[in-house]
Amino acid sequence: MERYEAYGFSGAMSGAFLLSCLLFAAVSRRQRGPYMDEVFHVPQAQAYCHGRFLQWDPMITTLPGLYLLSVGVVKPAAWLLGWTGSVVCSVAMLRFINLLFSAGNFYLLYLLLFKIHQKNKAVSGFQRILSALTLAAFPTLYFFTFLYYTDPGSVFFTLFSYLMCLYGNHKTSALLGFCGFMFRQTNIVWTVFCAGNVVAEKLNEAWKIELQKKKDEKISSRKGSFSDLTRILQLLVKYLLSPKNLVTLTALTWPYIILVCLFFVFIFINGGIVVGDRSSHEACLHFPQLFYFLSFTVFFSFPHLLTPTKIRKFLLSLKKYPVQYSLVTVISLFLIWKFTYVHKYLLADNRHFTFYVWRKVFQRHELVKYLLVPFYLFAGWSFADTLKSKSIFWILMYFVCLLAVTVPQKLLEFRYFILPFLIYRLNIPFLPLYRQLLELAFYILVNAVTFYLFLNRTFQWENSDEVQRFMW
Repeated sequence: MERYEAYGFSGAMSGAFLLSCLLFAAVSRRQRGPYMDEVFHVPQAQAYCHGRFLQWDPMITTLPGLYLLSVGVVKPAAWLLGWTGSVVCSVAMLRFINLLFSAGNFYLLYLLLFKIHQKNKAVSGFQRILSALTLAAFPTLYFFTFLYYTDPGSVFFTLFSYLMCLYGNHKTSALLGFCGFMFRQTNIVWTVFCAGNVVAEKLNEAWKIELQKKKDEKISSRKGSFSDLTRILQLLVKYLLSPKNLVTLTALTWPYIILVCLFFVFIFINGGIVVGDRSSHEACLHFPQLFYFLSFTVFFSFPHLLTPTKIRKFLLSLKKYPVQYSLVTVISLFLIWKFTYVHKYLLADNRHFTFYVWRKVFQRHELVKYLLVPFYLFAGWSFADTLKSKSIFWILMYFVCLLAVTVPQKLLEFRYFILPFLIYRLNIPFLPLYRQLLELAFYILVNAVTFYLFLNRTFQWENSDEVQRFMW
Protein backbone atom coordinates (compact mmCIF):
# COMPACT_ATOMS: atom_id res chain seq x y z
CA MET A 1 0.00 0.00 0.00
CA GLU A 2 1.53 3.29 -1.09
CA ARG A 3 1.74 6.17 1.36
CA TYR A 4 -1.04 8.29 -0.19
CA GLU A 5 -3.29 5.28 -0.58
CA ALA A 6 -2.68 4.41 3.08
CA TYR A 7 -3.60 7.96 4.10
CA GLY A 8 -6.70 7.85 1.92
CA PHE A 9 -7.81 4.51 3.29
CA SER A 10 -7.22 5.62 6.91
CA GLY A 11 -9.27 8.76 6.28
CA ALA A 12 -12.12 6.84 4.61
CA MET A 13 -12.22 4.24 7.36
CA SER A 14 -12.08 6.83 10.15
CA GLY A 15 -14.80 8.92 8.53
CA ALA A 16 -17.03 5.89 7.97
CA PHE A 17 -16.55 4.75 11.57
CA LEU A 18 -17.35 8.21 12.94
CA LEU A 19 -20.52 8.40 10.84
CA SER A 20 -21.49 4.91 11.97
CA CYS A 21 -20.99 5.92 15.62
CA LEU A 22 -23.34 8.89 15.17
CA LEU A 23 -25.92 6.65 13.51
CA PHE A 24 -25.39 4.07 16.26
CA ALA A 25 -26.20 6.70 18.88
CA ALA A 26 -29.40 7.64 17.03
CA VAL A 27 -30.54 4.02 16.76
CA SER A 28 -29.74 3.32 20.43
CA ARG A 29 -31.71 6.40 21.56
CA ARG A 30 -34.79 5.50 19.52
CA GLN A 31 -34.71 1.74 20.12
CA ARG A 32 -33.29 1.21 23.59
CA GLY A 33 -34.64 -2.26 24.18
CA PRO A 34 -34.10 -5.45 22.17
CA TYR A 35 -35.92 -5.54 18.83
CA MET A 36 -36.95 -8.47 16.62
CA ASP A 37 -34.42 -11.32 16.97
CA GLU A 38 -32.55 -9.32 19.63
CA VAL A 39 -35.18 -10.49 22.11
CA PHE A 40 -33.48 -13.90 21.85
CA HIS A 41 -29.85 -12.87 21.30
CA VAL A 42 -29.51 -10.20 23.99
CA PRO A 43 -30.82 -12.24 26.98
CA GLN A 44 -28.66 -15.19 25.88
CA ALA A 45 -25.53 -13.02 25.76
CA GLN A 46 -26.42 -11.50 29.14
CA ALA A 47 -26.79 -14.99 30.61
CA TYR A 48 -23.26 -15.78 29.38
CA CYS A 49 -22.07 -12.46 30.86
CA HIS A 50 -23.27 -13.65 34.25
CA GLY A 51 -21.53 -16.98 33.88
CA ARG A 52 -24.65 -19.05 33.13
CA PHE A 53 -23.13 -20.95 30.21
CA LEU A 54 -25.52 -23.88 30.49
CA GLN A 55 -28.58 -21.66 30.01
CA TRP A 56 -29.90 -21.77 26.44
CA ASP A 57 -32.96 -20.29 24.76
CA PRO A 58 -34.49 -23.07 22.60
CA MET A 59 -35.77 -20.45 20.12
CA ILE A 60 -32.20 -19.64 19.04
CA THR A 61 -31.18 -21.59 15.94
CA THR A 62 -27.48 -20.64 15.64
CA LEU A 63 -24.42 -21.71 17.64
CA PRO A 64 -23.14 -19.46 20.49
CA GLY A 65 -20.19 -17.85 18.70
CA LEU A 66 -21.63 -14.33 18.93
CA TYR A 67 -22.32 -14.63 22.67
CA LEU A 68 -18.94 -16.16 23.52
CA LEU A 69 -17.05 -13.49 21.60
CA SER A 70 -19.19 -10.73 23.14
CA VAL A 71 -18.35 -11.90 26.64
CA GLY A 72 -14.68 -12.20 25.66
CA VAL A 73 -14.66 -8.55 24.53
CA VAL A 74 -17.04 -6.86 26.98
CA LYS A 75 -15.83 -8.47 30.21
CA PRO A 76 -12.14 -7.49 29.85
CA ALA A 77 -13.18 -4.01 28.65
CA ALA A 78 -15.42 -3.58 31.69
CA TRP A 79 -12.61 -4.66 34.00
CA LEU A 80 -10.06 -2.32 32.39
CA LEU A 81 -12.41 0.69 32.32
CA GLY A 82 -14.01 0.06 35.69
CA TRP A 83 -17.52 -0.43 34.37
CA THR A 84 -20.02 -2.01 36.72
CA GLY A 85 -23.73 -2.61 36.97
CA SER A 86 -26.18 -2.57 34.10
CA VAL A 87 -23.80 -0.96 31.58
CA VAL A 88 -21.87 -4.24 31.30
CA CYS A 89 -23.55 -6.38 28.64
CA SER A 90 -26.31 -3.81 28.15
CA VAL A 91 -28.15 -3.78 24.83
CA ALA A 92 -26.08 -0.85 23.56
CA MET A 93 -22.81 -2.44 24.66
CA LEU A 94 -23.64 -5.70 22.90
CA ARG A 95 -24.68 -3.85 19.75
CA PHE A 96 -21.37 -2.00 19.79
CA ILE A 97 -19.63 -5.33 19.15
CA ASN A 98 -21.15 -5.31 15.67
CA LEU A 99 -19.93 -1.77 15.09
CA LEU A 100 -16.40 -3.09 15.66
CA PHE A 101 -17.10 -5.97 13.27
CA SER A 102 -18.26 -3.42 10.70
CA ALA A 103 -14.93 -1.60 10.87
CA GLY A 104 -13.15 -4.93 10.55
CA ASN A 105 -15.25 -5.82 7.51
CA PHE A 106 -14.28 -2.54 5.83
CA TYR A 107 -10.59 -3.37 6.28
CA LEU A 108 -11.01 -6.98 5.11
CA LEU A 109 -12.94 -5.91 2.02
CA TYR A 110 -10.13 -3.54 1.10
CA LEU A 111 -7.46 -6.24 1.62
CA LEU A 112 -9.46 -8.74 -0.43
CA LEU A 113 -9.91 -6.29 -3.29
CA PHE A 114 -6.19 -5.58 -3.20
CA LYS A 115 -5.29 -9.28 -3.26
CA ILE A 116 -7.83 -10.46 -5.85
CA HIS A 117 -7.11 -7.65 -8.32
CA GLN A 118 -3.40 -7.17 -7.63
CA LYS A 119 -2.48 -8.06 -11.24
CA ASN A 120 -4.72 -5.32 -12.62
CA LYS A 121 -2.34 -2.35 -12.64
CA ALA A 122 -4.99 -0.12 -14.21
CA VAL A 123 -6.91 -0.02 -10.91
CA SER A 124 -5.97 2.98 -8.79
CA GLY A 125 -5.72 3.09 -5.02
CA PHE A 126 -8.66 5.50 -4.95
CA GLN A 127 -10.81 2.98 -6.83
CA ARG A 128 -9.90 0.23 -4.34
CA ILE A 129 -10.78 2.47 -1.39
CA LEU A 130 -14.02 3.56 -3.04
CA SER A 131 -15.01 -0.03 -3.82
CA ALA A 132 -14.23 -1.16 -0.25
CA LEU A 133 -16.28 1.75 1.13
CA THR A 134 -19.17 0.86 -1.16
CA LEU A 135 -19.21 -2.80 -0.11
CA ALA A 136 -18.85 -1.84 3.57
CA ALA A 137 -21.97 0.31 3.11
CA PHE A 138 -23.87 -2.54 1.40
CA PRO A 139 -27.37 -1.83 2.78
CA THR A 140 -28.47 -5.31 3.83
CA LEU A 141 -25.27 -5.83 5.81
CA TYR A 142 -24.78 -2.27 7.04
CA PHE A 143 -28.22 -2.10 8.63
CA PHE A 144 -27.46 -5.01 10.98
CA THR A 145 -24.33 -3.24 12.20
CA PHE A 146 -26.63 -1.37 14.59
CA LEU A 147 -28.51 -4.33 16.02
CA TYR A 148 -27.27 -7.37 17.93
CA TYR A 149 -27.49 -9.89 15.10
CA THR A 150 -25.04 -12.55 13.93
CA ASP A 151 -24.54 -11.11 10.42
CA PRO A 152 -21.60 -8.68 10.86
CA GLY A 153 -19.57 -11.24 12.83
CA SER A 154 -20.47 -14.02 10.42
CA VAL A 155 -19.29 -11.90 7.48
CA PHE A 156 -16.12 -10.85 9.33
CA PHE A 157 -14.86 -14.37 10.01
CA THR A 158 -15.87 -15.65 6.57
CA LEU A 159 -14.09 -12.81 4.76
CA PHE A 160 -11.04 -13.22 7.02
CA SER A 161 -11.00 -16.94 6.24
CA TYR A 162 -11.21 -16.20 2.50
CA LEU A 163 -8.34 -13.70 2.75
CA MET A 164 -6.09 -16.21 4.53
CA CYS A 165 -7.00 -18.81 1.91
CA LEU A 166 -5.91 -16.48 -0.89
CA TYR A 167 -2.58 -15.96 0.87
CA GLY A 168 -2.12 -19.74 1.18
CA ASN A 169 -2.43 -19.84 4.97
CA HIS A 170 -4.94 -22.67 4.98
CA LYS A 171 -4.68 -23.71 8.64
CA THR A 172 -5.51 -20.17 9.77
CA SER A 173 -8.24 -20.01 7.13
CA ALA A 174 -9.86 -23.20 8.45
CA LEU A 175 -9.65 -21.93 12.05
CA LEU A 176 -11.36 -18.69 11.05
CA GLY A 177 -13.88 -20.77 9.09
CA PHE A 178 -14.68 -22.60 12.33
CA CYS A 179 -15.30 -19.23 14.01
CA GLY A 180 -17.64 -18.32 11.15
CA PHE A 181 -19.42 -21.65 11.57
CA MET A 182 -19.94 -20.85 15.26
CA PHE A 183 -21.79 -17.69 14.18
CA ARG A 184 -23.91 -19.39 11.51
CA GLN A 185 -23.87 -23.06 10.57
CA THR A 186 -24.38 -22.45 6.84
CA ASN A 187 -20.97 -20.75 6.74
CA ILE A 188 -19.51 -24.24 6.37
CA VAL A 189 -20.33 -23.76 2.68
CA TRP A 190 -17.72 -20.97 2.51
CA THR A 191 -15.16 -23.29 4.09
CA VAL A 192 -15.84 -25.61 1.15
CA PHE A 193 -15.52 -22.56 -1.10
CA CYS A 194 -12.03 -21.87 0.28
CA ALA A 195 -11.02 -25.47 -0.34
CA GLY A 196 -12.58 -25.19 -3.78
CA ASN A 197 -10.38 -22.17 -4.51
CA VAL A 198 -7.32 -24.37 -4.05
CA VAL A 199 -8.78 -27.15 -6.21
CA ALA A 200 -9.87 -24.70 -8.93
CA GLU A 201 -6.37 -23.20 -9.04
CA LYS A 202 -4.77 -26.63 -9.51
CA LEU A 203 -7.32 -27.62 -12.15
CA ASN A 204 -6.70 -24.40 -14.03
CA GLU A 205 -2.97 -25.11 -14.03
CA ALA A 206 -3.65 -28.60 -15.40
CA TRP A 207 -5.96 -27.15 -18.04
CA LYS A 208 -3.28 -24.73 -19.23
CA ILE A 209 -0.81 -27.61 -19.51
CA GLU A 210 -3.41 -29.56 -21.48
CA LEU A 211 -3.83 -26.67 -23.90
CA GLN A 212 -0.09 -26.28 -24.29
CA LYS A 213 0.29 -29.98 -25.07
CA LYS A 214 -2.27 -29.77 -27.85
CA LYS A 215 -0.79 -26.47 -29.06
CA ASP A 216 -4.24 -25.01 -29.35
CA GLU A 217 -3.89 -21.53 -27.93
CA LYS A 218 -7.18 -20.37 -29.38
CA ILE A 219 -9.11 -22.49 -26.91
CA SER A 220 -9.51 -20.92 -23.50
CA SER A 221 -10.80 -22.25 -20.20
CA ARG A 222 -13.17 -19.27 -20.22
CA LYS A 223 -14.90 -20.00 -23.49
CA GLY A 224 -18.26 -21.66 -23.57
CA SER A 225 -18.46 -23.93 -26.63
CA PHE A 226 -19.73 -27.47 -26.16
CA SER A 227 -16.44 -29.04 -27.26
CA ASP A 228 -14.54 -26.93 -24.72
CA LEU A 229 -16.97 -27.97 -22.00
CA THR A 230 -16.57 -31.64 -22.91
CA ARG A 231 -12.78 -31.39 -22.73
CA ILE A 232 -12.97 -29.55 -19.42
CA LEU A 233 -15.23 -32.23 -17.90
CA GLN A 234 -12.90 -34.95 -19.18
CA LEU A 235 -9.94 -33.17 -17.59
CA LEU A 236 -11.88 -32.74 -14.35
CA VAL A 237 -12.69 -36.46 -14.10
CA LYS A 238 -9.18 -37.51 -15.16
CA TYR A 239 -7.51 -35.14 -12.69
CA LEU A 240 -9.67 -36.10 -9.70
CA LEU A 241 -9.31 -39.82 -10.36
CA SER A 242 -5.52 -39.62 -10.26
CA PRO A 243 -4.19 -40.85 -6.85
CA LYS A 244 -1.18 -38.52 -7.15
CA ASN A 245 -3.41 -35.49 -7.70
CA LEU A 246 -5.72 -36.50 -4.86
CA VAL A 247 -2.75 -36.76 -2.49
CA THR A 248 -1.57 -33.30 -3.58
CA LEU A 249 -5.01 -31.77 -3.09
CA THR A 250 -5.45 -33.48 0.29
CA ALA A 251 -2.07 -32.17 1.46
CA LEU A 252 -3.19 -28.65 0.56
CA THR A 253 -6.78 -28.77 1.84
CA TRP A 254 -6.58 -31.06 4.89
CA PRO A 255 -7.48 -28.24 7.36
CA TYR A 256 -10.74 -27.67 5.47
CA ILE A 257 -11.38 -31.43 5.22
CA ILE A 258 -11.06 -31.75 9.01
CA LEU A 259 -13.50 -28.88 9.54
CA VAL A 260 -16.04 -30.37 7.11
CA CYS A 261 -15.72 -33.74 8.88
CA LEU A 262 -16.38 -32.01 12.21
CA PHE A 263 -19.43 -30.41 10.61
CA PHE A 264 -20.82 -33.83 9.67
CA VAL A 265 -20.13 -35.08 13.21
CA PHE A 266 -22.11 -32.09 14.48
CA ILE A 267 -24.98 -32.92 12.08
CA PHE A 268 -25.00 -36.53 13.30
CA ILE A 269 -24.97 -35.63 17.01
CA ASN A 270 -27.39 -32.71 16.68
CA GLY A 271 -29.75 -34.54 14.32
CA GLY A 272 -29.67 -31.65 11.82
CA ILE A 273 -28.00 -28.35 11.01
CA VAL A 274 -30.36 -26.19 13.12
CA VAL A 275 -30.01 -25.96 16.89
CA GLY A 276 -33.04 -25.01 18.96
CA ASP A 277 -36.33 -24.34 17.18
CA ARG A 278 -36.41 -26.31 13.93
CA SER A 279 -40.10 -25.96 13.12
CA SER A 280 -39.56 -22.70 11.23
CA HIS A 281 -36.23 -23.60 9.63
CA GLU A 282 -36.90 -26.74 7.63
CA ALA A 283 -34.64 -27.44 4.66
CA CYS A 284 -36.24 -27.95 1.25
CA LEU A 285 -35.37 -27.74 -2.45
CA HIS A 286 -36.39 -24.15 -3.03
CA PHE A 287 -34.83 -23.59 -6.47
CA PRO A 288 -36.49 -20.19 -7.07
CA GLN A 289 -34.22 -18.85 -4.30
CA LEU A 290 -31.53 -18.75 -6.99
CA PHE A 291 -33.77 -16.50 -9.10
CA TYR A 292 -34.46 -14.26 -6.10
CA PHE A 293 -30.73 -14.00 -5.45
CA LEU A 294 -30.03 -13.04 -9.06
CA SER A 295 -32.75 -10.36 -8.91
CA PHE A 296 -31.33 -9.09 -5.61
CA THR A 297 -27.85 -8.93 -7.18
CA VAL A 298 -29.07 -7.04 -10.25
CA PHE A 299 -30.81 -4.51 -7.99
CA PHE A 300 -27.74 -3.85 -5.85
CA SER A 301 -25.22 -4.13 -8.69
CA PHE A 302 -27.13 -2.42 -11.47
CA PRO A 303 -24.11 -0.30 -12.54
CA HIS A 304 -22.36 -3.62 -13.28
CA LEU A 305 -25.23 -5.72 -14.59
CA LEU A 306 -27.99 -3.47 -15.93
CA THR A 307 -26.38 -1.39 -18.66
CA PRO A 308 -27.37 -0.75 -22.30
CA THR A 309 -24.30 -2.67 -23.44
CA LYS A 310 -25.24 -5.69 -21.31
CA ILE A 311 -28.81 -5.66 -22.60
CA ARG A 312 -27.64 -5.42 -26.21
CA LYS A 313 -25.15 -8.28 -25.77
CA PHE A 314 -27.82 -10.41 -24.09
CA LEU A 315 -30.25 -9.88 -26.98
CA LEU A 316 -27.53 -10.88 -29.44
CA SER A 317 -26.82 -13.98 -27.38
CA LEU A 318 -30.55 -14.74 -27.32
CA LYS A 319 -30.66 -14.51 -31.09
CA LYS A 320 -27.55 -16.66 -31.50
CA TYR A 321 -28.60 -19.50 -29.17
CA PRO A 322 -32.43 -19.68 -29.27
CA VAL A 323 -32.61 -23.43 -28.59
CA GLN A 324 -30.43 -23.27 -25.49
CA TYR A 325 -32.35 -20.31 -24.07
CA SER A 326 -35.67 -22.03 -24.80
CA LEU A 327 -34.49 -25.08 -22.90
CA VAL A 328 -33.35 -22.97 -19.93
CA THR A 329 -36.71 -21.15 -19.98
CA VAL A 330 -38.65 -24.42 -19.86
CA ILE A 331 -36.48 -25.70 -16.98
CA SER A 332 -36.93 -22.40 -15.10
CA LEU A 333 -40.71 -22.51 -15.52
CA PHE A 334 -40.75 -26.08 -14.24
CA LEU A 335 -38.62 -25.23 -11.19
CA ILE A 336 -40.89 -22.30 -10.34
CA TRP A 337 -44.00 -24.43 -10.81
CA LYS A 338 -42.86 -27.38 -8.70
CA PHE A 339 -40.44 -25.88 -6.18
CA THR A 340 -41.85 -22.52 -5.05
CA TYR A 341 -42.38 -22.39 -1.30
CA VAL A 342 -43.90 -19.57 0.72
CA HIS A 343 -42.81 -19.47 4.36
CA LYS A 344 -45.39 -18.50 6.97
CA TYR A 345 -43.11 -15.69 8.23
CA LEU A 346 -43.00 -14.15 4.75
CA LEU A 347 -46.78 -13.77 4.75
CA ALA A 348 -47.23 -12.82 8.40
CA ASP A 349 -44.44 -10.42 9.39
CA ASN A 350 -45.07 -6.96 7.93
CA ARG A 351 -41.94 -5.50 9.53
CA HIS A 352 -39.66 -6.98 6.87
CA PHE A 353 -39.22 -5.50 3.39
CA THR A 354 -39.58 -8.99 1.91
CA PHE A 355 -43.22 -8.99 3.06
CA TYR A 356 -43.95 -6.03 0.79
CA VAL A 357 -41.87 -7.35 -2.11
CA TRP A 358 -43.87 -10.57 -2.02
CA ARG A 359 -47.24 -8.87 -1.62
CA LYS A 360 -46.67 -6.09 -4.17
CA VAL A 361 -44.99 -8.24 -6.81
CA PHE A 362 -45.53 -11.97 -6.50
CA GLN A 363 -49.04 -11.91 -5.03
CA ARG A 364 -50.46 -9.56 -7.66
CA HIS A 365 -51.32 -12.51 -9.86
CA GLU A 366 -50.58 -16.21 -9.99
CA LEU A 367 -48.78 -15.74 -13.33
CA VAL A 368 -46.34 -13.05 -12.13
CA LYS A 369 -43.75 -15.58 -10.92
CA TYR A 370 -43.71 -17.12 -14.43
CA LEU A 371 -43.69 -13.79 -16.27
CA LEU A 372 -40.47 -12.87 -14.46
CA VAL A 373 -38.54 -15.73 -16.11
CA PRO A 374 -37.20 -13.53 -18.99
CA PHE A 375 -35.78 -11.14 -16.40
CA TYR A 376 -34.24 -14.08 -14.53
CA LEU A 377 -32.61 -15.24 -17.77
CA PHE A 378 -31.10 -11.81 -18.33
CA ALA A 379 -30.00 -11.58 -14.68
CA GLY A 380 -28.34 -15.01 -14.86
CA TRP A 381 -26.60 -14.23 -18.16
CA SER A 382 -25.38 -10.82 -16.97
CA PHE A 383 -24.25 -12.32 -13.66
CA ALA A 384 -22.20 -15.00 -15.46
CA ASP A 385 -20.86 -12.50 -17.99
CA THR A 386 -19.28 -10.36 -15.27
CA LEU A 387 -17.42 -13.44 -14.00
CA LYS A 388 -15.83 -14.29 -17.35
CA SER A 389 -12.44 -13.10 -16.08
CA LYS A 390 -12.44 -16.06 -13.66
CA SER A 391 -11.56 -19.60 -14.69
CA ILE A 392 -14.37 -22.02 -15.52
CA PHE A 393 -13.36 -24.14 -12.52
CA TRP A 394 -13.70 -21.18 -10.14
CA ILE A 395 -17.11 -20.36 -11.63
CA LEU A 396 -18.32 -23.96 -11.23
CA MET A 397 -17.09 -24.05 -7.64
CA TYR A 398 -18.74 -20.73 -6.77
CA PHE A 399 -22.00 -21.76 -8.43
CA VAL A 400 -22.12 -25.02 -6.43
CA CYS A 401 -21.58 -23.07 -3.20
CA LEU A 402 -24.22 -20.53 -4.24
CA LEU A 403 -26.76 -23.31 -4.76
CA ALA A 404 -25.82 -24.94 -1.45
CA VAL A 405 -26.27 -21.74 0.54
CA THR A 406 -29.52 -20.50 -1.08
CA VAL A 407 -31.63 -23.39 -2.41
CA PRO A 408 -32.20 -25.26 0.92
CA GLN A 409 -33.68 -22.11 2.52
CA LYS A 410 -37.46 -22.08 2.62
CA LEU A 411 -37.71 -18.50 3.87
CA LEU A 412 -37.04 -15.62 1.49
CA GLU A 413 -34.70 -13.56 3.67
CA PHE A 414 -32.32 -11.00 2.14
CA ARG A 415 -29.78 -11.56 4.92
CA TYR A 416 -29.10 -15.02 3.50
CA PHE A 417 -27.82 -13.37 0.31
CA ILE A 418 -25.17 -11.17 1.96
CA LEU A 419 -22.15 -13.49 1.76
CA PRO A 420 -22.70 -14.92 -1.74
CA PHE A 421 -23.27 -11.34 -2.96
CA LEU A 422 -20.05 -10.04 -1.36
CA ILE A 423 -17.97 -12.94 -2.69
CA TYR A 424 -19.37 -12.27 -6.15
CA ARG A 425 -18.75 -8.52 -5.98
CA LEU A 426 -15.20 -8.96 -4.77
CA ASN A 427 -14.34 -11.09 -7.79
CA ILE A 428 -15.77 -9.06 -10.68
CA PRO A 429 -13.80 -6.36 -12.53
CA PHE A 430 -13.72 -2.76 -11.33
CA LEU A 431 -16.09 -0.28 -12.90
CA PRO A 432 -15.10 3.08 -14.37
CA LEU A 433 -14.90 5.70 -11.64
CA TYR A 434 -18.19 7.46 -12.45
CA ARG A 435 -20.12 4.17 -12.20
CA GLN A 436 -18.39 3.33 -8.92
CA LEU A 437 -19.55 6.69 -7.57
CA LEU A 438 -23.07 5.95 -8.84
CA GLU A 439 -23.07 2.63 -6.98
CA LEU A 440 -21.90 4.26 -3.74
CA ALA A 441 -24.50 7.03 -4.07
CA PHE A 442 -27.19 4.40 -4.59
CA TYR A 443 -26.12 2.51 -1.46
CA ILE A 444 -26.11 5.73 0.57
CA LEU A 445 -29.62 6.54 -0.70
CA VAL A 446 -30.95 3.06 0.15
CA ASN A 447 -29.36 3.26 3.62
CA ALA A 448 -30.84 6.71 4.20
CA VAL A 449 -34.34 5.52 3.27
CA THR A 450 -33.95 2.35 5.36
CA PHE A 451 -32.88 4.20 8.51
CA TYR A 452 -35.51 6.89 7.99
CA LEU A 453 -38.21 4.23 7.87
CA PHE A 454 -36.73 2.33 10.83
CA LEU A 455 -36.36 5.37 13.07
CA ASN A 456 -39.33 7.53 12.08
CA ARG A 457 -42.10 5.49 10.42
CA THR A 458 -43.04 3.31 13.36
CA PHE A 459 -46.38 1.55 13.74
CA GLN A 460 -48.25 -0.72 16.14
CA TRP A 461 -50.10 -3.97 15.79
CA GLU A 462 -53.61 -4.44 17.06
CA ASN A 463 -53.72 -5.76 20.64
CA SER A 464 -50.07 -4.77 21.18
CA ASP A 465 -48.50 -1.68 22.72
CA GLU A 466 -45.03 -2.41 21.35
CA VAL A 467 -43.60 -0.11 18.71
CA GLN A 468 -42.88 -1.90 15.41
CA ARG A 469 -40.29 -0.78 12.87
CA PHE A 470 -39.57 -1.54 9.21
CA MET A 471 -36.32 -3.36 8.50
CA TRP A 472 -34.52 -5.69 6.12
